[in-house]
Amino acid sequence: MATTHKMIKQGIVVSDKNDKTIVVRVERQFIHPLYKKTVRRHKKFMAHDANNAAHIGDVVQIVESRPLSARKRWALHKIVERSK
Repeated sequence: MATTHKMIKQGIVVSDKNDKTIVVRVERQFIHPLYKKTVRRHKKFMAHDANNAAHIGDVVQIVESRPLSARKRWALHKIVERSK
């Protein structure tokens, strides 16, 4: 039996204005191959939040899911840290 591992990403909620949807900003760091400098890049993901539990500034984990809309392919996994 093959097990499927779904990808989990962690980021900060930048928008919760849509109903049952949050926008999460995921940041990654890597060393530039030529210049050896640390480079920071970010990407925004739309994630399904069925209970409208997450709010702006919360640190959350999102998990891969089936396509829920044109841009929504992630779902809220858990809230790691609440904003102040």
